Amino acid sequence: MSSPFRRRPRIAAGCALVAIATALGSPAWADPTPSFEALLERIGLTPTTLEADALLDAAEARVRQARVRPNPELGLEAENAFGTGPFSGYDNAETTLSLTQDLELWGRRGARVAVAKADAGTAGLRRDLATVEAGGRLALAYAEAEAAQRRFRLAEEALAVTIADTRAALILVEEGREPLLRGIQGESEAAAARATLDEAKAERDAAFARLTAVAMLPAPVTSIDTSLIDLVPPALGLTAGATPQVRVAEAERAAAESRIEVERVRARPDLRASVGVRRYEAEDATALTFGLSLPLPLFDRNRGNIDAAYADFRAADARLMGARQEAEADRNAAEARLRASASRVAATDAGIAAAEEAYRLSRIGFEAGRISQLELRSSRTALISARNAAVDARLARVRAEIDLARLQGRAPFGAPQ
Repeated sequence: MSSPFRRRPRIAAGCALVAIATALGSPAWADPTPSFEALLERIGLTPTTLEADALLDAAEARVRQARVRPNPELGLEAENAFGTGPFSGYDNAETTLSLTQDLELWGRRGARVAVAKADAGTAGLRRDLATVEAGGRLALAYAEAEAAQRRFRLAEEALAVTIADTRAALILVEEGREPLLRGIQGESEAAAARATLDEAKAERDAAFARLTAVAMLPAPVTSIDTSLIDLVPPALGLTAGATPQVRVAEAERAAAESRIEVERVRARPDLRASVGVRRYEAEDATALTFGLSLPLPLFDRNRGNIDAAYADFRAADARLMGARQEAEADRNAAEARLRASASRVAATDAGIAAAEEAYRLSRIGFEAGRISQLELRSSRTALISARNAAVDARLARVRAEIDLARLQGRAPFGAPQ
């Protein structure tokens, strides 16, 4: 006859198993999210790319505006009118109607257009960089959500395996082949596995919420069916050309250099020409007027703005130098991390196969009474760790691919944009 002390773990475990089965038997999540490729096609609708597009449109509009010449000035001037003596009234007045135009000499217009074009080129490169970075953020959010979903499913499997082992241990306790302590330990392990499952569920829901926001999906993400973390990145090859970050820095340097010429031109006199018609009321006659005007550079020679433009150019040149140094180092590091992550994925896959076989043999030995529960627990823990390590390795490979793709100016797992 069984002791009542030996029945308690089994009864408690049975209640726990019923609760767990009820939770695991809930309806599956529906409406899976679109694939990463489908979401990548909509990357132009994200706020960062829309902002970059708007800034590019503004820069191109400034180029069009820079090509426009200044408007002429129309002037009307009356002299010798409504005074005293012979100048009372308007009979002896002189009225002049003139048209004045800024001639924009010394290459003033060309320098202005060159700066606007340089700024537009920089805005275009920034738009490309924003698109690449948006693709990287999308890939990271997608991969993290998929990894969180996979960890949740692994936690479900780990809980099921732990429950099965606990049941086997309770049977041995009932048969008197294991002490009561083993049953209590089994229940404790099942409770810990359940807590791990709850934590994995919270992480999954948080990752799904982030993916929904990053991808700007109309409905919340509930599951991911198309895998990204299982994709193999493109083969590493010789990377030629500057990174997008360096190209942006080069464009900023060119724009800063063109502003030096603008400030130099502004230091030169701004010549203006005028032509008009003058009416002499007393003689009932008219005559043409001509004129040229320019400021005398006695006080303001634009020295401060010229020096500021040179300083801005030196700063842009320093940023370009730093960007080139960092780009080379970052690219080498990203390639090394990608190679290491590929090796790590292969190693973890092999580790899973070995851990599964070790657990299978341990379970057979435990049920036959040749292996202790501690050895079974150790093999089960190794299997759970190996499966989670495989997910971590795949996520690390995606992150390395995202870093390298950003430096190469392309979408992750895709061709250059």
